[in-house]
Amino acid sequence: MEYPHYNPNSDHLPLSDEELAGLDDMLGKLPSDAAMNIEAMDGYLTALLVSPRPLPEIPGAAWLPVVWGGDVADSGADTSEHYPFVSGKQRKRVMMLVLRHLNSIAHQLRDRPQAWEPIFSIAEDDDTLLTDAEDWCIGFMTGVDQAVDAWAPWFKHEFGRAALAPIALLGSDDEDRSAEERASLADPHQLDAISREVPEGVLNLRELIHPSP
Repeated sequence: MEYPHYNPNSDHLPLSDEELAGLDDMLGKLPSDAAMNIEAMDGYLTALLVSPRPLPEIPGAAWLPVVWGGDVADSGADTSEHYPFVSGKQRKRVMMLVLRHLNSIAHQLRDRPQAWEPIFSIAEDDDTLLTDAEDWCIGFMTGVDQAVDAWAPWFKHEFGRAALAPIALLGSDDEDRSAEERASLADPHQLDAISREVPEGVLNLRELIHPSP
């Protein structure tokens, strides 16, 4: 199947809460274990937009199917051309919602960066709201993997490294973390504190990589 290239002039109407929940539900019911939830998808799309490699240069087929775990053919006897979707209609619906959400994020980062809000998990503890950005950061780092060579200098850049630090920590595999880091992230309040550093890091990255005129 052919996929569209990213078009920054496409519809950027934000998805409603119902549309976001519906998209999350559709992704969650796909047979692929690699399909993203809505938080990981939001982080992934954000990384593609902030990336040093302009998204219009990347074919849609290289990054869009990553959201639903790739277009891997079903190994069963009744292989479907729509796999992992049940129909072409469902595939189109998911794809259009993903593209609209992508354009909504792009619009916010470009025109209203201080009003931009990533989709993080929120839990309540004794009337205190605790933020968990781990899934979001896993998605962001998946986006980084789409242009590893372009991102590499920014992990060495003094300010880029500082901005990426909380994202890379939360988006890393547990076995790659130090014992101190694992202990820190096991504490919901410390996880909350690190998660709250992520949005500022993203905005700093965007300004470093794509400075305002």
